[in-house]
Amino acid sequence: MNDTRQFHLLAGLATGRDARSDDAIYQALWEAIVEHRLSPGARLPEDALAGAFGVSRTTVRRVLQRLALEQLVTLRTHRGAQITSPTPGEARDVFRARRVLEGALLAEVMRYITLEDVQALKQIAEQERHASREQAIRLSARFHTRLMAIAGNASLSDALSQLISRTSLIIAVYGRGQAGCPCEHQTLIELLKAEALAPVQHWMHQHLADIEASLDFTASGDALPDFEHLFGHHREQNVS
Repeated sequence: MNDTRQFHLLAGLATGRDARSDDAIYQALWEAIVEHRLSPGARLPEDALAGAFGVSRTTVRRVLQRLALEQLVTLRTHRGAQITSPTPGEARDVFRARRVLEGALLAEVMRYITLEDVQALKQIAEQERHASREQAIRLSARFHTRLMAIAGNASLSDALSQLISRTSLIIAVYGRGQAGCPCEHQTLIELLKAEALAPVQHWMHQHLADIEASLDFTASGDALPDFEHLFGHHREQNVS
């Protein structure tokens, strides 16, 4: 709770260009984590990231705190930040929570879904079909986030968004070649169009259970990434 209050206070100080810079750096780091270009356990020194993005350490610190709230980054006293290494137990908890929350929201999704929503989901699913493994993991997260947002429950959508981000990290680490679920998402879209709730709920429960069952839990390394190579192209965008 203290971390949450601290983040909101810091975020409130970021206005104008600084706020846009925060969002851009957050998105770049989020994608790098989810796409496994930054490995679990990798250290995230503020000075190295600040140099790569061309911003202050204060800006980097705000972004790292935001990622820490989503449990994608772990902040350690006197040791700095590093990419979170989810344990098998934590991974199972995340999937269990997703099955409960997504199953509960599907009734509202079915009630409010529009043809425009279906088309948006189709576009994401089609992008998944032609994506690399790393990109497909990110697109799968976007699909589920977009789907659950249809329910119109902002509080639950926010909670699920964090769980989905953590799932993306878990799949990137333990999936062993698994890219997500592009073809299966096409099946879900057809079920949604049929407007039958029970088959949709059954599909979602089984879908998440199958992904969890496919995971192969192994240890990850602790290398220091080349931040200049990963994020150097963002520098010009952050220079006033």
